Amino acid sequence: MEFAGIGYSEEQIQLLDVASEFCREKSPIAKVRALIDTESGFDADVWQEMAGLGWLAIAVPEAQGGVGLTLAEVVPVVEQMGRNLLATPFVTTVVAQQALLAAGSAEQQAAWLPRLGAGEVGTLALGEAHGDWDLANITATATRADGQIRLTGTKHFVLWADSAALIVVSVLLDGKPALILVEKSAIPEGALRRETIVDETRRSFALTLDGIMVPDDAVLDLSRTNMALAQIDLATNLLQSAEMCGGAQAAIDYTLDYLRARKQFGKLIGEYQALKHPMVDAYVGYEKARTHLYSAAHSISDQGRGEIAVRMAKAAADGAYSFAADRAIQFHGGFGFTHDCDAGLHRRAAIFHASQYGDAAWQRKRLADLLLA
Repeated sequence: MEFAGIGYSEEQIQLLDVASEFCREKSPIAKVRALIDTESGFDADVWQEMAGLGWLAIAVPEAQGGVGLTLAEVVPVVEQMGRNLLATPFVTTVVAQQALLAAGSAEQQAAWLPRLGAGEVGTLALGEAHGDWDLANITATATRADGQIRLTGTKHFVLWADSAALIVVSVLLDGKPALILVEKSAIPEGALRRETIVDETRRSFALTLDGIMVPDDAVLDLSRTNMALAQIDLATNLLQSAEMCGGAQAAIDYTLDYLRARKQFGKLIGEYQALKHPMVDAYVGYEKARTHLYSAAHSISDQGRGEIAVRMAKAAADGAYSFAADRAIQFHGGFGFTHDCDAGLHRRAAIFHASQYGDAAWQRKRLADLLLA
């Protein structure tokens, strides 16, 4: 595969090669479907293998036991996870690390970054019933009492919460946004409720905060909360774009295999222009989205430019994945609409990604605001 035109780094190429083989081997479609029926939703042994490869520490500084690279090097790994529908808490753990790097104290970073990099699961509790993608629109609250923080409210779409050692929770503290570190031991029995979501390969929970008490030093730096929320938003959208690009490639490959094998009236259906042209459109959309993805990966840390690049990448990836999965379902005929068709897994994944942190239309609106400001 040629990378020079996009400008891949040597580290990205190496990680892409390793991740491609690993994810293909560890996440065959039969296993993806089998994990849907399990309690945790992911293979704990594969998770530990990933930790052993150092993937969870890619964007963690060397001083905290990490590899010392950036999110740009995380992107090719996540892309291959999306391509193979590899279900793990990888993205949420990496983004929890980003929250700590953006607003955590030296003590908080020293306590958690090595643990998350070594394989403990992290996640975030940011979503609320109003469904607003503006992360600063918070209704959950926190109040101080005798050196502790009491939380109230409910959070939704807390991915992999039942497996998480650490949850980064957004609340209003003294009327202003704040991020709180909530350890698993602080969550009372019954506070987590499994949510039914369109993407069956993930595990999502509602978290009732009422009754949760944490020490005062569990609050991330209040002066950097807005910066941390912005970093969480961009990091998640970047990594979602990577998953969606990988998924779009898989949906295209899956459909092409079918078009090359299925015959109708004695002729391969892939020879019909009515099917050829949409597949070309799907591939062009995928290539455009992937170019946006790696451009965003390299520029995410650039003030202003990074946000523009990430929002362009998410909008393009949303469109590319949705279109490729839609065509996959349509071109498989009646079978495409059954649960046994793998195209449906990709379509549902695309829908869920679009529902989190902003779909294509929302990203384009934000882009307009940024470009016209």
